[in-house]
Amino acid sequence: MALTRKNFIKTSGLGVLALGTSSFKSVQNITNDANLNDHKLNIGLASYTLRKYSLDELIDITERLGLKDVAFKSFHLPYEASKKELTYIHEKVTARGLNPYGGGVIYMKSEQDVETYFTYAHNAGLPMIIGAPKHNLLPLVEQKVKETNVKLAIHNHGPEDKIFPSPKSVYDNIKGLDDRIGLCIDVGHTFRLGLNPAAELIKYQDKLFDVHIKDIDAPVADGEKTVLGHGKIDIPSILSALKKIKYAGIVAIEYEKDANHAIYGLSESVGYIRGVLKM
Repeated sequence: MALTRKNFIKTSGLGVLALGTSSFKSVQNITNDANLNDHKLNIGLASYTLRKYSLDELIDITERLGLKDVAFKSFHLPYEASKKELTYIHEKVTARGLNPYGGGVIYMKSEQDVETYFTYAHNAGLPMIIGAPKHNLLPLVEQKVKETNVKLAIHNHGPEDKIFPSPKSVYDNIKGLDDRIGLCIDVGHTFRLGLNPAAELIKYQDKLFDVHIKDIDAPVADGEKTVLGHGKIDIPSILSALKKIKYAGIVAIEYEKDANHAIYGLSESVGYIRGVLKM
């Protein structure tokens, strides 16, 4: 993906759009409570958003958009890289001010996958895996969490996912496991189940490690992804809920539409969230 300075500068102001869209309807949930405004949210990025862009382009884009916290996908932090290569990438991104707070989503279908990906996370200096292990692997996962001190945030993937479709399906399977095993709630996949994402965030707040935020055009299984603020998810209510529970993790924007030109939708999505938070 060719990224020119001219094209990027043109996109950087897109975020002020969408303030009149349906997702803005609950902004009063935030603005009417001074106590909520006292709590700041950390807006970051799921690097899957920029899967068609190089690592150098990702660094440049996040720097210009003022995003510091990044959950890295293998496009930018390859699973097959050596420990030396992973260390180099970690040092490169941190030198530019980025915080590689996690890696994923990482799927674990076998015991070897668990061994491989926890070693990968440890070598890459990642404090957390955002993952989806099969149920029968959870005892081994817990063992690796204890050995490496790498946390695991299990990601729900919506109606077509037979393993972890909903936040509840994650929570019910990790109750009683090590405290370093929790949830990554994807509000888009949660919405596609017909659930209220804000309510789910509050319900499972005690094990909430990570949040992937996106927008969907309808609360149905085949709902289409769109720019934040253009869909039907009540984004202000989600931000309000996270403030209410004093969520201290990252709210990672995961813009999945139009991968070849994701910079445009990402820029607008960042601006939309910041616009809501300033109201």
